[in-house]
Amino acid sequence: MCGIAGYIGREIISKRRMDHCLSVMDRRGPDGTGTYSHSFGKDRHVCLLHSRLSIIDLDMRSAQPFKIGQDILTFNGELYNYKELSKSLEQNGFNPKTESDTEILLAQLSINGMESIDACEGMWAFAKYNERSGELILCRDRFGEKPLYIYDNGQGIFFASEVKFITALSGREFKADITHIQRFLVNGYKSLYKSGKCFYEDITELSPASFMRIDTAGQKNIKSYWKPQFTPNETMTYEEAVSTTREKLINSVKLRLRADVPLAFCMSGGVDSNSLISIAKKELNYDVHGFTIVSKDARYAEEELVNEVKKTLGVKHTAIPLCTDGFLEGMRNLVRYHDAPIYTISYYVHGLLMKAIAGNGYKVSISGTAADEIFSGYYDHYSLHIAQMYIENAKHGLYEETLKNWERHIKPIVRNPVLQDPLVFVNNENERTHIYLNNDVFAQFLKDDFSEEFSEQKYCADTMRSRMLNELCYEAIPVILHEDDMNAMYRSIENRSPFLDRNLVDFCNTIPTRHLIRDGYNKKVLRDAMKGIVPDSIIECRRKVGFNASILELLDVKNKAVREQLLDDSPIFDVIKKEKIERLLQEETLSNSYSKFLFSFLSCKMFLEE
Repeated sequence: MCGIAGYIGREIISKRRMDHCLSVMDRRGPDGTGTYSHSFGKDRHVCLLHSRLSIIDLDMRSAQPFKIGQDILTFNGELYNYKELSKSLEQNGFNPKTESDTEILLAQLSINGMESIDACEGMWAFAKYNERSGELILCRDRFGEKPLYIYDNGQGIFFASEVKFITALSGREFKADITHIQRFLVNGYKSLYKSGKCFYEDITELSPASFMRIDTAGQKNIKSYWKPQFTPNETMTYEEAVSTTREKLINSVKLRLRADVPLAFCMSGGVDSNSLISIAKKELNYDVHGFTIVSKDARYAEEELVNEVKKTLGVKHTAIPLCTDGFLEGMRNLVRYHDAPIYTISYYVHGLLMKAIAGNGYKVSISGTAADEIFSGYYDHYSLHIAQMYIENAKHGLYEETLKNWERHIKPIVRNPVLQDPLVFVNNENERTHIYLNNDVFAQFLKDDFSEEFSEQKYCADTMRSRMLNELCYEAIPVILHEDDMNAMYRSIENRSPFLDRNLVDFCNTIPTRHLIRDGYNKKVLRDAMKGIVPDSIIECRRKVGFNASILELLDVKNKAVREQLLDDSPIFDVIKKEKIERLLQEETLSNSYSKFLFSFLSCKMFLEE
């Protein structure tokens, strides 16, 4: 895991600017830096920058930018199957000089071409330059685990892991995109990655699962190399779904335990993180150390379940209690580093987790990101599943049973008013107001009119699976991965997500929808795949919590000094009506959507001030 930055174009980037850029890349790579410069013809200049966080092959021989022949690579991420690819390359005459995944990635691409990226399993954002052709290739992993921002000023193209690196390398300050701030405030975080915009004007991100070729004339060509698709195998039995999931998830965890430094685990009381922890401990004999946020709010408290896992598996464990002390200062520091508002309060909490992991000497963390999106984990998935079973009832006869299970197990715990109707998608498969809940109300907080209707990609006729793919590619996972990456790198930690394994995700997209939810349990395939590995109490728990907290648990709005900070002069009040926030702060309690809005306001306020 590292930081990368670079440029290709007519300008010669000065050493002063490169040194300045490297100095702001230090959190992503505190273990070393490197630069590479080259001129192709009279008016084509390239520079590649790298800051290193040493995880695999800690020797200086693996420092970057890395060169093989006339190919040079600066790479952020990990190639998990580098040992398997190395064997294949060696059989064809390649003789590696290091034990690093960096060398194997560059060799794979240099020898077999960019099309061979499909054989790679990992997370990455990289730039590969060829001195002979003058061509630069930028590439991002399938799910967008690693960021890659781009700025084209007409004379050349700057790219980097973070916006602040582009600012340092280009010498240009970028203005906040006020429309994107309005979008976030009104429609929430699930709207952020649908427009192709980010929180700065003139800055874009390279799309996941794509690469961009930049030729000697500066022409850009972008190509996608992978796309998830729902292609159900209707003959697949439930038992086959369970056994293959078990096999593929164990293999994914095994690959992601490859490191020359110890790893830590983000730990909640849920089935997602505990599947990974239990596999590592029981199946792979890894010395697990789990880290958990401890909340006093009963809605988010999981201490009892966590303690049972700790006792049953015998894992090391560190608990991090929530408190209001230092919240506003901590938020501001995170916002400043993220180059963006913090998207949800969960990621302030996640930042505390990363701080504790780093404080215990770890350089890698493992998280349960994406289990919800590939196995079904949200409350609307239950209602979408009911609608799909209604459609398939003549074939499988599961509708009545599915509806009864919802009434018994889900009705008592679902809070979203739209989803309290189990037939909401039976009656209208296009109902989506639960996603941008109360956005019409929040639009009234803005000084200028803003309205943007909900939109989604139509991946397939199965509405539930199409929704899950939208969450995976546009709504939930891009948000989570951005926050995971920035929080981890703020503490010089690499974050790994075993559920985002290409082979696992592709397989999950062949599991028939009827298998995903059973007996009122979401993620039923995952739960049964983990039987005998994960403690039964975790598998049988229906509560969905995750890393979360109430804003009122962290922000004492009754404290006069706190209220003054929230309402002091700020650029945010050019966007939002101050009197509406004053009234909101007077409320004794806040519903979930209003609590989220208050956090978004605070986050955007700090972003515009910074």
